[in-house]
Parts: sequence; C-alpha cells; structure tokens
Amino acid sequence: MLDTTPLTRAVDHFADRLRAAPQSRLQRGAAAEALGVARELSRRAQRLEDPSAAPREMPDVGMFAAADQITVAGHDLALALKDEADLAEALTLVQEAQKRAGV
Repeated sequence: MLDTTPLTRAVDHFADRLRAAPQSRLQRGAAAEALGVARELSRRAQRLEDPSAAPREMPDVGMFAAADQITVAGHDLALALKDEADLAEALTLVQEAQKRAGV
C-alpha cells in the first residue's frame, strides 16, 4: 500500500494557511490558485477511479470554500493513488500552488 501521508499533510497545510489568510490575500489570487490545484487533483482522482468516464469539473463556490475544496480533492486523490511517481507529482503540484498563492 502506498503511503500518501506527505500529500495529505501538504494539502492540509495549504488548507490551514488559506483558512488563516486575510480576505484580501484570498481575493488577490490565493483562493483562485487553490481552486485551480483542487480542480487538477480532482481530475486526477477521477481518471484513476474511472478512466473511461469524462472528469467532472469542481465548481467555483467562492473564495471561502477554497480550503475545503483542496482538502477534499487532495484526500480523494490520496485514496486513489497507487503509483509513487503520481504521488510525487501531486505533491509537487500542491507545494508549488501554495508558493504561488503566497500563503
């Protein structure tokens, strides 16, 4: 079984930083960055779970939900991952998005 703890920790840390961020930071792009990576993580999870189905896009439900969206998408992907390379790639995506978000 693949240990996805590094991914879930990174996702949880990003989400915690978003929750602690001021509204102005969320408005300046942190929430949009989080939503973008949440959508990508969600697409990856959906492809692993059902490769024949077209992935559904995670909706934009507002900047205050971005932390929850990245948490859900990241944990869903962590459950679906089977490959070490996919795990490393997802972890890099989350870490780089957090840096771009500035939180």
